[in-house]
Amino acid sequence: MSLTGDPAVPPAPAAAAPEAAATARRYEGWRRYLLAFRRPRGIVGASLVVVLVLTALLVPAFSDGYDQQTGNTFADPSLAHPFGTDELGRDIFVRTLFGLRSDLVLLFVGVPLAMLLGTLLGIAGGLSRALGMFLQRVFDIILGFPGLVLGIVIALILEPGSTALLITIVIVLLPGYGRLARAALLTQEQREYVLAARVLGVPRWRVLLRHVLPNAIDPIIVHTAIAMVVAIFLETGLSLVGLGIQPPQPSLGTLLNTGVRFLSYAPVYVLGPTLVLLLLALAFSLLSDALNEAVTRK
Repeated sequence: MSLTGDPAVPPAPAAAAPEAAATARRYEGWRRYLLAFRRPRGIVGASLVVVLVLTALLVPAFSDGYDQQTGNTFADPSLAHPFGTDELGRDIFVRTLFGLRSDLVLLFVGVPLAMLLGTLLGIAGGLSRALGMFLQRVFDIILGFPGLVLGIVIALILEPGSTALLITIVIVLLPGYGRLARAALLTQEQREYVLAARVLGVPRWRVLLRHVLPNAIDPIIVHTAIAMVVAIFLETGLSLVGLGIQPPQPSLGTLLNTGVRFLSYAPVYVLGPTLVLLLLALAFSLLSDALNEAVTRK
């Protein structure tokens, strides 16, 4: 009983304060990400991504497939064929959307996979100094090769196609994520709370995942939007030289590859795929800028 006659309220456990602070930090982090989509760049970028993704998903509903021939070759753009037709009379607009569909599958599989592997490898360097140095040398070796050259080598070792493209995207993007995670590790490992956790006997792997990794989330999320743009141009570049997705399956790169051959005869052939490619790259670039502004805002 207290002096006033009211029952005494037991004090809150000491551990509740850090947990509450951690929850508040997580809430503030997600709140900053959401604020990025209220900025003009974020609104435009997110809107473009949503429109492109929905269009690619719904294209089978209003078309008979990407190989449907009309009998009218190299037709000029019209209401029936917004991007015209190709050398076999196929609708380039429909083929472009199916090609966008193929590219988006590569992006939404390859980039998250590279993010997961690269981040874990970068953080894993904290388990052992020798392991960290070894992984950094591996990242340096990968960075020593231009992405397209590395993709050509992988395509020749395996065979041209989606698998080689996916592996190329993952390998090319690994160093960026690994170095970001490594930088977060070096920044946080001498902080008081990390040293205190070690003194208390918290396993090193748990310190890395519980304390170091959350502090690397902001730059990793911003980098992911940039990585999407890199992956787009990797696919386009390799398919443009015939080492990406193989016909008859279309992609933005394969459409450009075919269109270049008929550039003098039908210059409008490449306009549609090029426009969609630029819109996709612009969308992720705007998202990257908006996220960067949001996470660096004081």
